[in-house]
Amino acid sequence: MARLYEPAAYDTAQWPDSYWRATSQKLPPLPPLTGDAETEVAIIGAGYAGLNAALELAESHGIRATVLDAGQPGWGASGRNAGFACMGGTSLEGSQIARMLGAEAAAEWKTFERAAIERVRDNLARYAIAHHPGPEGEVCLAHSPRRFRAMCEAPPEPDTALWDRDELAARGLAGPGFHGGLSRAQGFGLQPLDYVLGLARAAQAAGVTIQGDSAVCALKRDGAAWVLQTATGRLRARRVLVATNGYSDEALPEWLGGRIFPVLSAILVTRALTPDERAAQGWTSQLMAYDSRRVLHYFRLLPCGRFLFGGRGGTSADPAALAAFHTTLRAEFEAMFPAFAGAQTQHYWAGFVCLTGSLAPYCAEVPDQTGLFAALGWHGNGVAAASAAGRAIAAPLAGLANPVPRLMQQPPRRFWPAGLRRPMLTLGIGLAKALDRWR
Repeated sequence: MARLYEPAAYDTAQWPDSYWRATSQKLPPLPPLTGDAETEVAIIGAGYAGLNAALELAESHGIRATVLDAGQPGWGASGRNAGFACMGGTSLEGSQIARMLGAEAAAEWKTFERAAIERVRDNLARYAIAHHPGPEGEVCLAHSPRRFRAMCEAPPEPDTALWDRDELAARGLAGPGFHGGLSRAQGFGLQPLDYVLGLARAAQAAGVTIQGDSAVCALKRDGAAWVLQTATGRLRARRVLVATNGYSDEALPEWLGGRIFPVLSAILVTRALTPDERAAQGWTSQLMAYDSRRVLHYFRLLPCGRFLFGGRGGTSADPAALAAFHTTLRAEFEAMFPAFAGAQTQHYWAGFVCLTGSLAPYCAEVPDQTGLFAALGWHGNGVAAASAAGRAIAAPLAGLANPVPRLMQQPPRRFWPAGLRRPMLTLGIGLAKALDRWR
């Protein structure tokens, strides 16, 4: 297998010590693929993209796909994230998309982002998935006066509003390092593991076969079909979707090698905060929030009263290194929320955000590989984007035209030099943190 990080990061026998796992409506373990089998569409990855594709194939095209997952549904990023169903999916600004592909493509992407949030909302209602929703909207908090001035000087966007420090405090979003913020009306928080497990239950009810503990170790063309080999079985399919995001094996297919960059993101969840602690901090809102740093933090007060705080900056998935990163993350949390310093960490875990060489998701057929598709690269905002893209990619998997935005049909470039991605990450994080302190 071709992967960037230590083997422990891919050990599907070990579930993360997440708050979501501790409180989820667990799914009985799904058995592995055994022996020889055939299917019209095989999907690698039982996360948001893969399960939405399987549901759309079954419900709209009459195709019962077979989904193979290296672990169990929700083990990967779909069960580890912060539960932000929000705008996003690319690291490109609208102006950058317009320069690359034209103003129409930029508008098309913005429409997709908004529709993606509604896709999640529809899934939750359609399949009666309990998800502990948070309030509507999100806010980006300026970590410096300079950043807030930049927010104020940027061209206004629809459904956004600027909040100064007084307005933040009035809305229960106070903190010593927050100098203002840009709010957005779209989005809501949810329990992400319950969401993906609800999708898995719905897919099974629709006739989809989901095989757990079935890591694909080889993928080869055989005439008009593809053959997927696992440790205990072999699956033959007319079309294949690779939907493994940051947990991808970059040799499956070889075309993927060097085109993605898994980046570690870690989350801690505290005990329930007392009313006095919330009042002392001035943070009483459950709104989704993140800061304007390049090495960003994201956080929200959960409906149960616990506080979720996440951040980037880890460079090793070795268990000892991740344990050490908790110390860093905890210090950043206490600096930003000093009134919460007495609320100990009860859960801490990490996972991969998936970047691409084009800074945008890819959701299309792999070039020169007829019948082989990929849907990945959500840039840390996959709850909504991956859900909607999974639905959309079902059309070409069924032999129809691909309806996803043009931005997502551009094959990602390779990172160069691909073999130095992790050393470059270490240098990049150091530089970004220095710039964050300066600006």
